[in-house]
Amino acid sequence: MSAHRVTPYLVAKGAETAIKFYVQVFDAKEIFRLTDPEDGRIGHAELSIGGSEIYLADEYPDFGALSPDTLGGSPVTLHILVADCDATVAAAEQAGALVLRLPADQSYGERVAQVQDPFGHRWMIAQATETVSPEDMQRRWEAETGA
Repeated sequence: MSAHRVTPYLVAKGAETAIKFYVQVFDAKEIFRLTDPEDGRIGHAELSIGGSEIYLADEYPDFGALSPDTLGGSPVTLHILVADCDATVAAAEQAGALVLRLPADQSYGERVAQVQDPFGHRWMIAQATETVSPEDMQRRWEAETGA
């Protein structure tokens, strides 16, 4: 294992239900979980989504582990690259997510939508549509904004 890696660590009210949502919508695979023997909360779980890992736990307020619901939202958005943006958004909505932005083609070469999962986490769901160089992205952005 590399010494340098960033892994998102999500906290959810109802981590077990969150795991089921991520398995259903994002085809996540549960690697393992540690269950609190005192109250059954998930103290730590590891999931794999398309080769990336995320960690997940129930709330533990005494350790500062609070969910977006408790905090009143989250400034963090997770970007997930999928094969079919529209189908993934539809599956997320059917599973209880709130669609914040409908799928739309973007100038930087992705079809993108944004949802908020039932646990308060925002996901930018993206599908690659073309390869665009950083220079072309900048030119397109300037053209769009009138800069």
